[in-house]
Amino acid sequence: MTATGLTTIGFIGSGNIGGQLARLAVAHGYSVVLSNSRGPETLADLIAELGPQATAGTPEEAATAGELVVVTVPLKAYEQVPVAPLEGKIVIDTNNYYFERDGHLPVLDAGEATVSGLLQAHLPGSTVVKAFNNIMAADLTTTGSATGTPDRRGLPIAGDDAAAKQLVATLLDEFGFDAVDAGTLDESWRFERDRPAYVVRMTAAEIPGKLAGAVR
Repeated sequence: MTATGLTTIGFIGSGNIGGQLARLAVAHGYSVVLSNSRGPETLADLIAELGPQATAGTPEEAATAGELVVVTVPLKAYEQVPVAPLEGKIVIDTNNYYFERDGHLPVLDAGEATVSGLLQAHLPGSTVVKAFNNIMAADLTTTGSATGTPDRRGLPIAGDDAAAKQLVATLLDEFGFDAVDAGTLDESWRFERDRPAYVVRMTAAEIPGKLAGAVR
């Protein structure tokens, strides 16, 4: 039995972050359904590595199969995330805004929106929780530790639904990290790119100060 009580996690996007989270999920007893923009056949090597708990599909199939779904695509592609199969589901958003890659989005440049707020607006029937965006992909499988470990690494999360955040916090704990509630999606900019809490190792006790020190 997994800590969250869920059995299947879907992945829309299976690159660096998605692949690492899928490894953690399989290691903790979850089945995973992986997808990307290039087609299921391009995921054959990763599926072979992950073993019988992993399958590949289309984004729609991953969205349908997952009780919880991780969206980890370039921000410029967020409007291609399927909407209908994610209705009523918790969606973890790992995305970051890299204007060099994604092009400029004026609402983000002006501080009028957040990355995860854009995804939430695209998925009005889903519950988006921001997580795993402020850690290097390689660190996901190498810097986690057991609950109660001294100086355990903490990661901030943000969302508008308390129950959804609690479930995601449970998943983070299972994967080796202390979750720290950073507030609503409107506050999620505090651990976006180039802020003090971005891709630095922090304990749970250190995170609130880093979040408070963010300047928009």
